[in-house]
Amino acid sequence: MIGVLGGYGAVGGHAARLLARWGAGPLLIGGRDDVRAKRFVAAHLAGTEAEATAVDVDDAASLAAFVRGCDLVVHCAGPSHRTSERVTFAALMAGADMVDAGGGGRLDRVRTAVGERTALYDAGALPGLSGLLPRWLAAEHFDSVHGLTAYAGVLDRFTETGAHDYLDGVLDGTTEPLAAWRNGARRGGALQRLTGQQLPHFAREVVTLPYLDAEGERLARDLSLTHGNWFTAVDGEHLAAALDAARSLDRADAVAALCRAAALDTAGRSTYVTLLAQLDGTRAGRTVTRTAILRAPGISRLTGAVTAVAALAALRGEVPRGTHRADTALDPRSAVARLRAEPGLCDVTVHDTAISELATIEEGAL
Repeated sequence: MIGVLGGYGAVGGHAARLLARWGAGPLLIGGRDDVRAKRFVAAHLAGTEAEATAVDVDDAASLAAFVRGCDLVVHCAGPSHRTSERVTFAALMAGADMVDAGGGGRLDRVRTAVGERTALYDAGALPGLSGLLPRWLAAEHFDSVHGLTAYAGVLDRFTETGAHDYLDGVLDGTTEPLAAWRNGARRGGALQRLTGQQLPHFAREVVTLPYLDAEGERLARDLSLTHGNWFTAVDGEHLAAALDAARSLDRADAVAALCRAAALDTAGRSTYVTLLAQLDGTRAGRTVTRTAILRAPGISRLTGAVTAVAALAALRGEVPRGTHRADTALDPRSAVARLRAEPGLCDVTVHDTAISELATIEEGAL
């Protein structure tokens, strides 16, 4: 039995539908509203081994009843930074493995409790796929790499839960604005915020916000990078202003401001996710630069798909026992292949040139 917490929500619903289509299951779809859970099963999982039930992750007895009998618990309820630890311990007590779309910031607190079970965190788009895409590019197209430049851009609305988790990631102690990777170490203040930047596959100019987080640092160490630059590409003046103000606001006010800003920036526009990853290195004795571009129509479906890919890998024994984050534990070739195989989910292309050159080519074409 696979228990999907938040299984009828924006992320969990996509994960559940994919798992059902892939023949994984039976599925137990859980959320606070059993009526919505049952409607979701009837509308989207009819003809599959799936059932629905109410569960309150803040109630120990309710959560224990939900995970009882599960072989795997897929956590898509939120905010994950507040609920992940509680769900993990409940799953472990029931003898179940765990896959969490988020929750990686509290990983050290549960590491010793996992034992011979598998617990996989940050199994979403950002973080998660943002770390897997450069690893996939390195595995597919390089013998060795020394440099990375990456941009992540999302134009989409925030749910309140999503905004809570996003701000927790942006404002936690492991994410350092303006920092970069230089000669094997984190260097603060190495980069600066820029406005009016033109990037390939972005329809408008964006604000680029440099940062270095734990996922980037793991990637830099694992790939033996000498330099690495990571940026958030913000497409919209309202979101940029809300992010600037977030550090000085009460968290609830910052969440509300983020949701309002995203709604204003997306009004009348098509949502999208664009990830750019440029690697510099060698292949067959030659110096090469290649850029991978991933485009998707929305963040929730993409996040749910990555979570489903991680859950399938855990079910198939492709993830080592113990506590891991998705970007290091999943096989990047297998994960990206499964995502690319899903119709309409995302498009991945690789170009034999740098991001700056691709932007120049696009500008000239226009």
